[in-house]
Amino acid sequence: MPEPAGKVADSFETRVRELEERSLSALAVRSYETKGRARPEQPCRLRTPFQRDRDRIVHCKAFRRLAHKTQVFIDPDGDHFRTRLTHTLETTQISRGVARALRLNEELTEAIGLGHDLGHTPFGHAGEKALDAMLAEGFGRSFRHNEHSLRVVDVLERDGRGLNLTAEVRDGILNHTGENEPATLEGNVVRLVDRVAYINHDIDDAIRAGAVKASDLPGDAIAVLGETASRRIDRLVHDIVESSSVTGDICQSGEIAEAMLSLRHFMFDRVYLSEHTKVQNEHAILVVRTLFAHLLEHPDAIPERKGELVDSVTDYLAGMTDRFALALFESI
Repeated sequence: MPEPAGKVADSFETRVRELEERSLSALAVRSYETKGRARPEQPCRLRTPFQRDRDRIVHCKAFRRLAHKTQVFIDPDGDHFRTRLTHTLETTQISRGVARALRLNEELTEAIGLGHDLGHTPFGHAGEKALDAMLAEGFGRSFRHNEHSLRVVDVLERDGRGLNLTAEVRDGILNHTGENEPATLEGNVVRLVDRVAYINHDIDDAIRAGAVKASDLPGDAIAVLGETASRRIDRLVHDIVESSSVTGDICQSGEIAEAMLSLRHFMFDRVYLSEHTKVQNEHAILVVRTLFAHLLEHPDAIPERKGELVDSVTDYLAGMTDRFALALFESI
């Protein structure tokens, strides 16, 4: 069914093209020069292709489930700990700010940011590690949340039809982590800012949980980046923008990158792999391993099966929220 005609709609694409030519960097992706979608479709006359991708991601079921998936602390005793959804929103907000400062395509950056973690398992990286181990042991396969995020938008959403996103957004989602870098600067912004966001808000959550104290943070890194999360993020963002504007690539200066790496090492030593989270992670791994084995033995418990049984088990388990996985674990 054709979209209704209208004065604004008739001139929308022309106005966007003219605006982007005036305002965007030569290195930015133009909204109407996308490499396209796997399945051709009629364009929207009041949204750019990347706006449509953003809207499809925000309205999909996998995005809503992020509200009940762990970031670091499983089932925390408090209302102010981050979830996978709040991490996604923080990453996207910071990434869009960087993109604007560098005159990159904000809407492409936003769509990638909102979609980058759709494939995360319940229980954060502990859940991802457990599912990866089960697939390796029984089937010689692996699980990576970035790869599964792409499967979510390509295959699993919309009852198997997928979201039919643009090539640039799909590339940014797949390559926000891992060995390969995104093909666009917008994707590389999200890749770097993802680390900026999680390191700083995980520190905030770790202090809130009593796992560490602010005085425990490495002094050299704090002296460079700042004593509060907002100051550290501001320092990191300014450095990314200024360094990237000189090189034409998305990067950090040596001093700032070293300070951020120091904080990352601290978080692994004192939080991610610490005794404080060890018991939680062990229980999460037990839950995932138990559910994986149970679903293989009871495939009728899987509401929607696609492809081989192991694919259906993986899709169903990876899509669970923490509370759903815990409830199912208790029931069996």
